[in-house]
Amino acid sequence: MQSADSRCKMKLKRFCLRYYPPGIIIEYEKGEQLKTKSIDLLHLSAETNPDELVAEIIQTEPLITEHWADQIKDIVIRLQEKITQQNHHKFCFVKALNAHLLPLTNVAFNKPGSKFITGSYDRTCKVWDTTSSMCLLTLESHQSVVYAISFNNPFGDKIATGSFDKTCKLWCAETGKCFHTFRGHTAEIVCLAFNPQSTLVATGSMDSTAKLWDVESGDEVATLSGHQAEVLCLCFNTVGNQLITGSFDYSVVIWDVPSRSLVHTLNGHHGEISNVQFNWDCSLIVSASMDKTCKLWDAASGMCVATLKGHTEELMDACFDLTGQLVATASADCTAKVFNATTYEQLFTLKGHESEISKVCFNPQSTRLLTASSDRTARLWDVKTGECLQVLSGHTDEIFSCAFNYEGDILITGSKDNTCRVWY
Repeated sequence: MQSADSRCKMKLKRFCLRYYPPGIIIEYEKGEQLKTKSIDLLHLSAETNPDELVAEIIQTEPLITEHWADQIKDIVIRLQEKITQQNHHKFCFVKALNAHLLPLTNVAFNKPGSKFITGSYDRTCKVWDTTSSMCLLTLESHQSVVYAISFNNPFGDKIATGSFDKTCKLWCAETGKCFHTFRGHTAEIVCLAFNPQSTLVATGSMDSTAKLWDVESGDEVATLSGHQAEVLCLCFNTVGNQLITGSFDYSVVIWDVPSRSLVHTLNGHHGEISNVQFNWDCSLIVSASMDKTCKLWDAASGMCVATLKGHTEELMDACFDLTGQLVATASADCTAKVFNATTYEQLFTLKGHESEISKVCFNPQSTRLLTASSDRTARLWDVKTGECLQVLSGHTDEIFSCAFNYEGDILITGSKDNTCRVWY
């Protein structure tokens, strides 16, 4: 609890709703600086008593006094209405975009979902208008495959592209101007991410290192050396003070971003790491491995808290839902699974694909799961029942990338057939 003296130096400006995951963003002035902090309401449900929750918020957040009780209650009720809306949305195929001359590598939305980007073996990244399906920009000058792509969400004004040419480029999302070319890796760049503040870009490479780059200056900030083999995946936590990297050396490493130092090496897998991710509140890490298992780790201690088993072939992907209460896994055994992230109980095995599942992702509401497969289809599943709701077909080759927009009412599938398909 802050003292009355420090509290009076902070002036509350306004509240903003955050629907996914549910929460309240507080804007306030401290000195002459405008700052924000978030109140996460990850367990909010239709059964939550608004008055009790408001009382708890007032008790724990010094900036919010009884004066704001009615406004906070109104926000809580609006959040409850949003998350309890019945989601019976059926996706309809809108358009196939002959996006590239060679197969796609990845697709990604900006936060509003108004634009998306595609990377390709044809050495380019393209920016698309979601509504019109028009190509707005072609980002070209890489000398090899554009493999990793990302918007700097939530801002969406910059794009990073990582290439097999060993460089990462930073672009203006509006004009296509290349701000910086990050050089320093000695092998292909296969993963990248912006930190939440959009001040850093992290890149992972086949040279066994990750690097941090300054968005403003274009300078290399740090080389993170701790793996003995290729770095295949990485992820910042939602605060931005930690980065995790997963490698072909079977390990996951937690890095402290401010000090650029290694915090923990997570050992226990017996196969290459295919994906890593923090949950929303930064308390847990999920890792998927070619050893046919998924592990959950305590982010603070680095201890393994659970090994999620059941797949009979390699895991290609794993992810948390936005509230961090569920984990989904995708496997070469043609199935996906959904687990409870708290009890570690297996809830469902999702069967129906005829070939390996390469990608899995939850919608923002955590009510649907999307799987992409080399059987040329994507499938939409009900998270509460495990039922397959839709088979999204039409691609003529394997699908290895898929994504929802922020509202969860548009999705994109990217395929080796050189196209992406937009579904509303």
